[in-house]
Amino acid sequence: MKFRIDLKIFLFFILFCFTNQFQNYIVIILFAIIHEIGHLVAGILLGMKPESIELIPYGLRISFRLIPKDYNKKIMNGNLLALKKMIVAIAGPITNLIIIIICGNIKINMFLYLIIIYANILLIIFNLLPIYPLDGGRFLKEILHIFFGKNKAEKYINIISFITLIIVTIISSISIYYIKNIAVFIAILFLWGIYIKEDIIYKKKLKIYNLIIKTIEIEENK
Repeated sequence: MKFRIDLKIFLFFILFCFTNQFQNYIVIILFAIIHEIGHLVAGILLGMKPESIELIPYGLRISFRLIPKDYNKKIMNGNLLALKKMIVAIAGPITNLIIIIICGNIKINMFLYLIIIYANILLIIFNLLPIYPLDGGRFLKEILHIFFGKNKAEKYINIISFITLIIVTIISSISIYYIKNIAVFIAILFLWGIYIKEDIIYKKKLKIYNLIIKTIEIEENK
């Protein structure tokens, strides 16, 4: 298993130091890492093998090695792998929810309690947005995969991600105007960055799908 550190994390440290939000950033990063460990544990319990772990500006990025034979275990119109991915995707937000529940049942300093609750609620809301590859987007994509197949699932989640991102950008722009918090602006830039990256990947896959369909049609017409 490979481990690496994204050097952009140091730029984030400097940025949040200058904006006097370094403490908030560290707290959120800490619980974001715990959030990702939830994904890791769920994946391992489901028999998925972690391939790489990367420390990035917003926590950890964990990728699992996919086993080709899983694609052949059909369930409804999807497969076993899709269900595994759904469980792994929801494991992160569930981890944050468990932390909130635990903190609500133990005696800790009220200030610390509020910080922990705020950070974990923020992570739950953020990650459950139906924007791929956030947890909400990944979970929704696998549901679409089961009912409509992989090709349509990728098409639909791409559209849903774009519409959601537009709505979130509008709402966030209004909030930035009133609360003047640079962290919100950075979060929006991050969301647009991952959407554009995934959109490029989707368009490349679409070309491959269309090429395969044309090849099949040519073979059938011979």
